[in-house]
Amino acid sequence: MRSIKRVAVLGAGPAGAMAAARLAASGLKTTLIDEKPPWEKPCGGGVTFKAYNQYPFLLENDTAKRVVSHTWLHAPNVGGVRMDLNQPLLIYSRKDLNAMLLDRAVNAGAEVAMDRVTSIDRSNNGWNVETKAGKIETDYVVLATGARNSLKQYGTSYTAADTMYALGYYVPTDRQQIDIQFLENLEGYIWVFPRCGHLSVGICGKGETAQALRARLEAYMILNELPLKDSTFYAHVLPSLESQGWSNNRVAGDCWVAVGDAAGLVDPITGEGIYYAMRSGDLAGQLIGNHIEDPTKIADSYRNLVATDFTDDLAYGATIAKRVFLGRFLYGSNPSRMVQFLRRSPGFTAIMQEVFAGTITYFDLRRRLLASMNRSISEIAANILLGRKPSPSVGI
Repeated sequence: MRSIKRVAVLGAGPAGAMAAARLAASGLKTTLIDEKPPWEKPCGGGVTFKAYNQYPFLLENDTAKRVVSHTWLHAPNVGGVRMDLNQPLLIYSRKDLNAMLLDRAVNAGAEVAMDRVTSIDRSNNGWNVETKAGKIETDYVVLATGARNSLKQYGTSYTAADTMYALGYYVPTDRQQIDIQFLENLEGYIWVFPRCGHLSVGICGKGETAQALRARLEAYMILNELPLKDSTFYAHVLPSLESQGWSNNRVAGDCWVAVGDAAGLVDPITGEGIYYAMRSGDLAGQLIGNHIEDPTKIADSYRNLVATDFTDDLAYGATIAKRVFLGRFLYGSNPSRMVQFLRRSPGFTAIMQEVFAGTITYFDLRRRLLASMNRSISEIAANILLGRKPSPSVGI
């Protein structure tokens, strides 16, 4: 097989931009193809400590962002609790974040083609990438086309059960904290994330129609005096793979790899995709750059690398997602018990700090929760017996 000299990256979101930056830096002729980058996207825009610790430039830059150090969590019938975060969350407008990552790729030497990909065809000499403007020949393809990937024979293949809706409003007001609201009988949650100049107020969930989710969100906004007037509505479909979806996930093939949403790389519990988009793009770029002379090794190496790095853990997360939101413990819903434990158990709070920082895997989360359960219940019982009032604010 011929060596790699040219790579086409289809899509200029975080996954594609990270891949393009790495590929261009390795000396490959890299073309980043996207119809209209950068763009806004319906999500909170939160970047965890895990992400900016792995990629410090996410923190050390001049791009507009909010650094948020506390969050409120609310659950049905038990009210809310404030958690002061040991590791702040960074919150970007997705348009601003995408623009920053695109600039990094261009500065590394990637070329940007403002065009729409209509099809790709494998040839003996590589790939023919058909766009609205013509044809681009390349040796390797990185698929970063997002969840609405039109190139159905490449990238992840999922059923309706492997998706979630994310929808909401950009609200022209401000606040300092993040708010998370769990709801009755919903595998998902409402978020309120403060961005620069507006709030992102949204809901993500599985098992309900977009119309039902929108009704839940608007009822919450009215109750909490978040104005619908002059707020911009958005909606999107995100990958949220079930266990079988992870088993069958299609992330690489003959001279192509998929990254980010196009590879289904979204946390099945939190809905977080930014870190996994960036990480998969970075790993793909590294592998291609390291195997320029022998492309046949890339696909299997990429599958194994992302599995070890995070997809095995995300697949395990898919097995517990429904229990996290819909399960019950001690005669109450799991989200309600979580809020109550946060009020009274320092041990449980320490674990949740790691969840928000993104530094604990789902494998370790289950083990740590089981190991700490007796301790947490003892702490709660002691606080009740000693007459200590549950704190509305917790921190470590």
